[in-house]
Amino acid sequence: MTDRWTRAEERYRQREADRRYQRNDAAWEEYDDDTTVIPRYTDEDDEPLPAPVPARGGGRRARRAAPDVDDDDDDDRERPQPRRTRAKRPEPSRSEGRTASRRGKRSRVASRKAAERKRRRRNLWAIGGVFALLFVAAAGFAGYKFVKSVFGEPEDFAGPAGPLVVVQVHPGDTSNQIANAMVDGGVVASSEAFFQAAVRNSNMNDVQPGYYAIASRSPASQAVTALVNKESRVGNLVVSEGRQLHDQQDVNTGSRKDGIYRKIAAASCIGTGPSQKCVTYEQLAAAGAGMDLAALGVPAWAEQAVRDVPDRDRQLEGLIAAGTWDFDPSGTAEQILNQLVSASARSYESTGLLQSGGETQLQPFQTLIAASLVEREALPQDMPKVARVIVNRLRVNQPLQFDSTVNYALDRTEVATTDADRDKRTPWNTYAMPGLPATPISAPSLNALRAMESPEGGPWLYFVTIDKQGTTLFTEGYSEHLRNIEKARQSGILDSGR
Repeated sequence: MTDRWTRAEERYRQREADRRYQRNDAAWEEYDDDTTVIPRYTDEDDEPLPAPVPARGGGRRARRAAPDVDDDDDDDRERPQPRRTRAKRPEPSRSEGRTASRRGKRSRVASRKAAERKRRRRNLWAIGGVFALLFVAAAGFAGYKFVKSVFGEPEDFAGPAGPLVVVQVHPGDTSNQIANAMVDGGVVASSEAFFQAAVRNSNMNDVQPGYYAIASRSPASQAVTALVNKESRVGNLVVSEGRQLHDQQDVNTGSRKDGIYRKIAAASCIGTGPSQKCVTYEQLAAAGAGMDLAALGVPAWAEQAVRDVPDRDRQLEGLIAAGTWDFDPSGTAEQILNQLVSASARSYESTGLLQSGGETQLQPFQTLIAASLVEREALPQDMPKVARVIVNRLRVNQPLQFDSTVNYALDRTEVATTDADRDKRTPWNTYAMPGLPATPISAPSLNALRAMESPEGGPWLYFVTIDKQGTTLFTEGYSEHLRNIEKARQSGILDSGR
């Protein structure tokens, strides 16, 4: 019996050794990963181990059954207990091995994904770092520009300067506003640079409103120097009282008296030498004869009368007032005339022209025509009386018989006129017809306009200037008027140069 027990114990140890060390190569080949799980090995020749005996009380611990022995030996003697050995870890089955293999593969996939996520995080950090550097650089540059603009030298052109551009200085403009206009016109690089140069030039206080031709892309100091230079001013026009649109030639001297169109042409020139640009007299005359009266700035209160003018070349006569005007010389001839006519209309209206006529019974354009006659016929101190003579004659439909209206249609003019001149019937000759001429005959002053709006009271129907000093005599009767004319002849004022 002892031998049988010894053999059973030996078989048990051998089986345990085989389970521990022997490897089923066929089963192992199914596992190509690096798992540490060893597939279970079974030997069909070996006897299976006895089933474990559950512990008393239904506990989870179980005792391993003793080796199988011959029943004949089961007697009352106590059986020797087998030597206890440490239980070995059970070997996994094939299905457990495949599960472990899949777990290993998932583990490797998870490792690769983790590595990929780590690499992506590194890339994101790198890209974020680049953007951070760019932001810091941009912020630094902006800060540099700000600090430079506040504490450093402002932006300025180094030169050379470019072509001339026209910049306007408005009435009441401050140095800052002028500086902004210079920047907008492309003259200077920054308003700060111009302002700094302007405060160092005391002549800036003498700059007048108007238009100035200054080289573009100029250093600020040069731009200020050019602005205070009177030669830089352009588009500045002076229209004297009583001047006409077109040129006239004096009978006695033969000299040409420039008309308003020629004055405008001269004031429109920009630059010098071969590069000089001007609007010509011919361009202005052609534009002034155009039929688009709104484009020429003709006010509504004069529009219909202007359309009825028999000579288109003279339709703007009187609509450019006497005085000093500024216009943009870089515009076209039509645009320049629009500026001047519109400004003159506002000037005329400022005297109350549109509200006048209650006492004289004249429309605004008729009042302007009559004022042009007053301008050519009277000295300032006599204007209200001459205006009254006009009103009195118009009321009785008596021809005005003004020599100035005869001269208006002539190329060669003088104070005296001949019988032949007075006999020529024209839309302006007040010897040949009663009433007012077709248009104003000159640019009236505001004093003449005011005199015509509010004439001095009196019964006068005649007047005549009797000497070269401008002494003028007024009378109601014709016989007294003839005696006054004789005084004028004796002084030589009525002598004709023809």
